[in-house]
Amino acid sequence: MEPMNSFESADIQSQRAVPQSPSVYAPPTLRDGECYHVFISYSSTDYQWTHSLINHLESCGLQVCYHERDFTPGRTVLENMSDCIQESQKVLLVLSPEFVRSRWCLLEANMSLFRDCLERKPIVPVLLEPGVSVPLHLCHLTYLEANDLDFMNKLLKVLCTPNKQLQGSTVVPFQPPSIYNGKALQPLTAVNDERLCKWDSGQFSDMEVPDQLRLIIEDHNKYREAVRMINSVSQNKVWLRPMWVRVLIYFFGGVLIGGLTDGFALLTDYYIDPLYNKVEAEIPSVMYVVAICSLFCVPIGLLIQLCLWKNDDEKYIVREMQKAIGQANKLLSEDKVLMGCQSNSKIFLVYVSLDGCKHEFAGTFCEQIVAEEMFERALIFFSSGYACCLAKKHFPFPQPSSTGHLEGGVCFSQYVSQQLSTNHWE
Repeated sequence: MEPMNSFESADIQSQRAVPQSPSVYAPPTLRDGECYHVFISYSSTDYQWTHSLINHLESCGLQVCYHERDFTPGRTVLENMSDCIQESQKVLLVLSPEFVRSRWCLLEANMSLFRDCLERKPIVPVLLEPGVSVPLHLCHLTYLEANDLDFMNKLLKVLCTPNKQLQGSTVVPFQPPSIYNGKALQPLTAVNDERLCKWDSGQFSDMEVPDQLRLIIEDHNKYREAVRMINSVSQNKVWLRPMWVRVLIYFFGGVLIGGLTDGFALLTDYYIDPLYNKVEAEIPSVMYVVAICSLFCVPIGLLIQLCLWKNDDEKYIVREMQKAIGQANKLLSEDKVLMGCQSNSKIFLVYVSLDGCKHEFAGTFCEQIVAEEMFERALIFFSSGYACCLAKKHFPFPQPSSTGHLEGGVCFSQYVSQQLSTNHWE
């Protein structure tokens, strides 16, 4: 893939500028049913850069289609997009962070790739800014670099080349091909991220399935159920974590223990010590010792325990979230999606097939029921960590010498085997 970054012009407003073309290309002939050479899909936040590009393309003789001008009033957005894509020779996607986040822009991309292309259209992704997370269904395409000095020349060369002469530029309907295996998706961020404490668990929206998962997960209720499992950690695991709750528990616990201890010492001294005939209701000397111990030991123990508990806050809640994510992955792995977390505010998502690893479990354990049970246990304990390693493209151990089920990477079976070798099974 050819990466593409953004460029900034030197004017006062620091607006992006479109590199000018040093070469002249002849636009291809429009065939029957074609009204445009290219349909451009972009986010409204990139309006200025895109319209500068549109003006330059049209000055070169290309017929450009875009929604502000060419959509028919009174028709739905979906109908307009479908017709405009079908009437265009190619589809150009202006990829920016806002484009990737935008539901409608991603819907346009999905339609152009999977739904409304009755005739397969070449897709031309233009990566506008550095660090943009390319959507899963675009990551195998070659994309242009906006700050490339030869950007316009390369773009015009593609747009002015007849479709039949472009090799490997068309996109077939979505299937789970091996080229996507191990790809990282956009992570999920907690909706309460701004006010999230270290001892609390992040809350994630289960109201709407992210656009990047709509074409991958057929049953959207399965995704919502997985998110609810993770959100349940905040409800069931953190109610004893706030500092003020701990102080109250230790204070009343210390008072109760001290009172019971003093009472027991008093009863023992009153009834069981006839040698000294202490039948009067006077405070025995042992009570002074107990009182001093209660006075100093309980607060010291409270302080030590609070410090230890406070230092373990984040680790504790992340461990609980990882357990919940392991349960959620039992559902999502059927659709080749895994979740993982290393903090309480972000969940990593990866697209990865575990079919080969599941078959290996079946070959390792003779009985099918045992094999399925062990595979589910492996998902619960290890799938969160495995998803994080895939998303970050880093594994905390050397690459295995044997070939796994993930081309060019560590498969789930290899990861589980390595973890078991270091006694990480919990």
